[in-house]
Amino acid sequence: METVNIRPAAERDIPQLMDLMYEYIVGFYKCDRPKEEALEKLMLHLIKNPYEGIQFVAENPSHQLVGFSTLYFTFNTLEVKRMSLLYDLYVTSAARGQHIGEKLLHTCIDYIREHGYSHMIWETAHDNLAAQSLYDKVGASKAIWLNYEIK
Repeated sequence: METVNIRPAAERDIPQLMDLMYEYIVGFYKCDRPKEEALEKLMLHLIKNPYEGIQFVAENPSHQLVGFSTLYFTFNTLEVKRMSLLYDLYVTSAARGQHIGEKLLHTCIDYIREHGYSHMIWETAHDNLAAQSLYDKVGASKAIWLNYEIK
């Protein structure tokens, strides 16, 4: 098993992170391919504005990025604190089974706790049993709130 380094994304990561994000967005979720300039703008925005969100990358000993997570920050009126939304957690298929997703998730949990956030929320598909197993393993609980969406 390779040892990976989990750290905040930096500008030097953008080319590799962009490839990973396309793999995640288009390959994994089968969504339309976003424009390169828009995706790069998002990554740069998070790097330069960590008060709004942060991306963590998993880097293997060969300096290849093999996973990433994205947190966005907002406010929790009920607790009068900031809260976090874990929007992305992705590990390449070749790197799965090495606990990288778990390391990324723990990095996100540690980050929100160290920075005094009220909590972190996220979603997963009903049939994504592997992800649900990971979330149960770290002590997460299913939310009592229902999710709605409108387009």
